[in-house]
Amino acid sequence: MGHHVLLALSLLAFPVGAQSPLPGTAPLTEQGDLAARMVEGIKEYLLRETASARQNRERFWKRDFSSAAAHEKSIEPNRSSLARIIGAVDRRVQPVTMGPDATTSTPAVVGRGKGYQVLAVRWPVFEGVFAEGLLLKPQRPPVCRVVALPDADWSPEALAGLAPGVDPTSQFARRLAESGCQVIVPVLIDRKDTWSGIPQFRMTNLPHREWLYRMAYQVGRHVIGYEVQKVRAAVDWFASENANRAAPIGVAGYGEGGLIAFYSAALDTRIQGALISGYFQPREELWTEPIYRDVWSLVREFGDAEIAGMIAPRALVVEASRVPDVKGPAPVTKERSGACPNGALTTPAVESVRAEVERARPVFTKLRAAPKLQLVESEGGRGVPGSAGALSAFLSGLGTAAQLATSATPPQTVRTVDETTRLRRQFDQLVDHTQRLIRESPASREEFWKKADPSSPGKWRETTQWYRNYIWDEVIGRLPSPNAPANPRTRLIYDTPKFRGYEVMLDTWAGVFAYGILLVPKDVRPGERRPVVVCQHGLEGRPSDVADPNVDNPYYHRYAARLADEGFITYAPQNPYIGRDLFRLIQRQGHPLKLALFSFILGQHQRTLEWLSDLPFADAKRIGFYGLSYGGKTAVRVPPFLDGYALSICSADFNEWVWKNTSIDARYSYLLTVEYDMIEFDFANTVNYSDLANLMAPRPFMVERGHFDGVAPDEWVAYEYSKVQRFYVTKMNLPGATAIEFFNGPHTINGKGTFEFLRRHLAWPQLGR
Repeated sequence: MGHHVLLALSLLAFPVGAQSPLPGTAPLTEQGDLAARMVEGIKEYLLRETASARQNRERFWKRDFSSAAAHEKSIEPNRSSLARIIGAVDRRVQPVTMGPDATTSTPAVVGRGKGYQVLAVRWPVFEGVFAEGLLLKPQRPPVCRVVALPDADWSPEALAGLAPGVDPTSQFARRLAESGCQVIVPVLIDRKDTWSGIPQFRMTNLPHREWLYRMAYQVGRHVIGYEVQKVRAAVDWFASENANRAAPIGVAGYGEGGLIAFYSAALDTRIQGALISGYFQPREELWTEPIYRDVWSLVREFGDAEIAGMIAPRALVVEASRVPDVKGPAPVTKERSGACPNGALTTPAVESVRAEVERARPVFTKLRAAPKLQLVESEGGRGVPGSAGALSAFLSGLGTAAQLATSATPPQTVRTVDETTRLRRQFDQLVDHTQRLIRESPASREEFWKKADPSSPGKWRETTQWYRNYIWDEVIGRLPSPNAPANPRTRLIYDTPKFRGYEVMLDTWAGVFAYGILLVPKDVRPGERRPVVVCQHGLEGRPSDVADPNVDNPYYHRYAARLADEGFITYAPQNPYIGRDLFRLIQRQGHPLKLALFSFILGQHQRTLEWLSDLPFADAKRIGFYGLSYGGKTAVRVPPFLDGYALSICSADFNEWVWKNTSIDARYSYLLTVEYDMIEFDFANTVNYSDLANLMAPRPFMVERGHFDGVAPDEWVAYEYSKVQRFYVTKMNLPGATAIEFFNGPHTINGKGTFEFLRRHLAWPQLGR
């Protein structure tokens, strides 16, 4: 008699006692909150991966030090990668003209200093977007041309000495102009929350940078990339000026401006020198910084030393100084909330800055440019930015013999700039540009999918394998397949007249496990294999919410237990979206490593499917998935990629997902809520929910939708599902393999049309029973 038959017989005859394990498994002895332990295990895994990121980066670099030109060519893939992940990809306007920001009643000149004048200017960047700021124009031919970038909460006027807020020593735009430099000072988007919200519905406490980051991330853009492009557009203008009179081009920045200057210099080889203050340090703790610095896969490929090496052999001056005082977003109030609460800026120990500079030094040395990398410490790394030593080293690195001016005299103000109105223009232009990209994203997706062949189910499966791999790798983030022995452990927790229930724990990776509740009908016959329904809870849920026969949760209505009563085997997994910001930190930790919450969920479901398929009473070819809310998100992000699922049902979540994350005119928008965990990099240009659902084909797919569900309006759901319906009917010729059920109810399991869908497509009950 075979092992599986013996195991099935032992299940039927098994003497039930307190916490008895499922035959063929070890006893589950772990106690406490297993969901919390799961989340903590994932966070520890990510901390280990973060700690090892530096040593693992080398595989992304193929540097050729045989010459400066060979080196530039060898790092071009890395330069392209950096541009892509920071969203610096939009085509810039050419040629760039530097125009006065003036009218007949408001002249362009706003100030005059010793040997220079200050003009309010604007210059085009890409369609519909202009940069704005100040041009400090020397009276004599410039010794060099510099883009000087203030911190996000400093105005250009403050950096130029025309407005209060910046210590005179740190007014490096003014000091460079006094030293004979032509200086452009762009406006950066600040950290206030004034315009973050949808006034007719609610306002939020999202910093302006976070508001832009959230919507831009979905279309493969970033507030960082937008501002890098503004700098590069200024460099375009400098380069055109150099056609008449050559002068070296440099960038200098502090805080957020230091970040933008650093990335600009790494991407643009026309920039001959960079001064980075209050930013350079080991970057492995990126996940602890404000969320608007979150960059998909950054730490996996780049640390600050690696980016510094992209500037070599050009000049780089790192100034260790105190960083801007940023403790987080504005406090939550009754009127405003929703910002990511985690993320602060902390001045690093000067020893860590030194260590990161030394990591970069070998690249400069091998390119015979060791003197071009300099570290200047402002008062032991905690002084103000713009020290005389840093500015002098910057000017020297640009190859100019100009001496740094020592005057502390501010320029004379000619007229006051309306900083608020100007910043609002800058903010609105970037919002409008991003929203235009969102409107254009369906065309981008159509172009992306053009190589998928829907001429037959077979061709569809064959030609979409590349897409499955791409989406898993580039949008979701792929972990290695579970590599720890499963070591299944179980214990009996329910014993009803019709089924027994077991808690189950399966190991996946070191320190990470899968956990859930298995319900096994008592009338399984020896040798019989039953269909399985994986029943997935939603946000902050637990397996017991869906599987406990004694609790009628208003969202789930015991649906796993009800299906078990019908004779299905059911399994309710614990997904790790529990613990509020504790689980959302998984996204913060994962994104810089090119990982996310669903990277782990996919692996946990891989292991779960392996174990379920091996149960002697389960039919591996008839395992369906049915999830509500965040479980509905799982329904379109897990079964399409795991062939072990025979069908998928998405309940209380299916909608136009791009709109859901980016809308600035709908009350359903995630921009208004704390769900910063929802965004996925470049999702909109790659997939939407209909595309993910279509990847199930020819396997069945269904949507369950309550008319009063507040996730999205019926119209969004119907619009997005209509594309699925059309695909299954007109392309796959499988009209019966997809369905949608609207019901008169809220965000809940309805369990009518969906149960019938399960019975039909999982062939249960079978004839002859």
